[in-house]
Order: sequence, then C-alpha cells, then structure tokens
Amino acid sequence: MSISYKKLFILLIERDMTKQELRKKAGFSAGTMTKLNRGEPVTVEVLLRICEVLSCDIGDICSAQPKSADEEAPH
Repeated sequence: MSISYKKLFILLIERDMTKQELRKKAGFSAGTMTKLNRGEPVTVEVLLRICEVLSCDIGDICSAQPKSADEEAPH
C-alpha cells in the first residue's frame, strides 16, 4: 500500500490556502512538505496537526492506495 495526499491538495484549493500557509499554520518543516508532495509517508502527528488547522478528519486529507504490480517488491 502507498499513501495519497490528493484529497489534501484538493482541500487546500477549495479553501484558497497555499501549501506554505498550511505548513506555517501546522508548524512542520519544508522537508515534510516535500514528502507530502512526493506522496511519501509522514508521521500521524503531522497529519493530525493538518487536520486541526483545516478542521477536518484524517480521511479528508489522505487515503491508502494499493501499489501497482510494477511497484511491488518481489517476494
């Protein structure tokens, strides 16, 4: 499984908030924003801070995505 933050980016557009505004309000690093942009895992603490800033549930900002056959490691 991998994680997708597409819901987060759509929510930011709907609320007319930039990624940098979110980063500052939620208090996380530029490196963490890079991870979000790349679809890499971040801590639950960061996700909860984002939810607090946006007054939403964690499911409103991310979702689990099954990996494609190309991405799966051989057993």
